[in-house]
Amino acid sequence: MSKEKIINDSKDKHTHSHSHGYAHHHHHTGSSEDGQSNIKWALYLNIAFTIIEIIGGIMTNSIAILSDAIHDLGDTIAIGSSLALEKYSYKERDQKFSYGYRRFSPLAGLINTIILITGSIIIIYESVPRFFNPQIVDFDGMFYLAILGVAFNGFAVLRMRNSKGANQRVVMLHLLEDVLGWTAILIGSVIIKYTGLYIIDPILSLLVAFYILYGAIKNFWIISGIFLQRTPLGSSEEELVSGLAKINGVGQVHDLHLWTLDGEYNIVTVHLVVGDEISVDELVEIKSKARDIISQAGHKHYTIEIEFNCENCDFEDC
Repeated sequence: MSKEKIINDSKDKHTHSHSHGYAHHHHHTGSSEDGQSNIKWALYLNIAFTIIEIIGGIMTNSIAILSDAIHDLGDTIAIGSSLALEKYSYKERDQKFSYGYRRFSPLAGLINTIILITGSIIIIYESVPRFFNPQIVDFDGMFYLAILGVAFNGFAVLRMRNSKGANQRVVMLHLLEDVLGWTAILIGSVIIKYTGLYIIDPILSLLVAFYILYGAIKNFWIISGIFLQRTPLGSSEEELVSGLAKINGVGQVHDLHLWTLDGEYNIVTVHLVVGDEISVDELVEIKSKARDIISQAGHKHYTIEIEFNCENCDFEDC
C-alpha cells in the first residue's frame, strides 16, 4: 500500500479524533445547569445579606462588619458577572470561537479575583486608622449578625462544595472566606463583650482582609496561567510523552502541547513519528492506543499528527 494512501487514511482518523474530543464537550450540559443553579443561589443570598450587613454595620458601628459589607457588595457584583459569563461559556463552538466559549468562565473568575483584591485593599485602608484609634462597637449586634453571616454563607458553601471549573471555584472561595470572616467576628464579639478591648474589631477586619488578599492573589496566579496557556495543574508532559513513546511502532514523540480552556477542559496536540513501511492497520492501532493514553490522563480534546521518518530531514536515515 502506498504512503499516500496511508497518509489519507491517517487524515480520516485524525478527523475522528477531533469529533471524539467534541463529543466530550457536549456532555457538560448537566454540569452547566448545576453550576448556574449554584451561582444563582450564591447571588440571591449575597444580595440579601449585603443589605443586612450595611444596615447592621452602621447600627453596631463595627468596621469589621462594614468592611465585610463592602466585600460582600463586591461579591454580589462579581457573582452576578460570574452567572452571566458562566452561562455564556457553555455556548457551542462557532466560526468566531472555534474552541467554543469556555474561556468566558475563567474570564469571570479573573474579574472576581480583581474585585476581591480591590475590596481587600479598601478594607485595609479603612481599618488601619481604627487600629490606632479604636471606637466603641455594639458587640451584641455583632454577635447576632455574625450568627446570620455564618448561616447564610455556610448554606451557600454547602450548595457549591462540589463545584468544578475555575469560575465556580472562585465563587466558592468568596463564600468560604465569608464563613471564616463571620466566624472570626463571632468570636471577636464575645472577646470584646468580656474584655472591653475594642481594638479587636479593626484587628479582625485586617486579619480577614489579609486572608482574602492571600487567597485572591493565589487564585489570580491560577487563572492567569489558564490565559497564558500554562500546562494544566496536575498534568505531566513527561509522563504523557513517556506513555506515548512506549506504543509499539512509535519511533519518536515531539511537538507535544498541553493547555486548558477553563481549568477543566484540557487540550493536547502531539506528533507521533512512525516507520515508512507501517500498515494502515498498525497505524489505526497506534492512534487508538494514543487516544486511550491521552484520555486516561484526563485530557478531553486532542489532535494526533502522524509523521513518517523521512518527512523530517533532521533524522539521520533520511
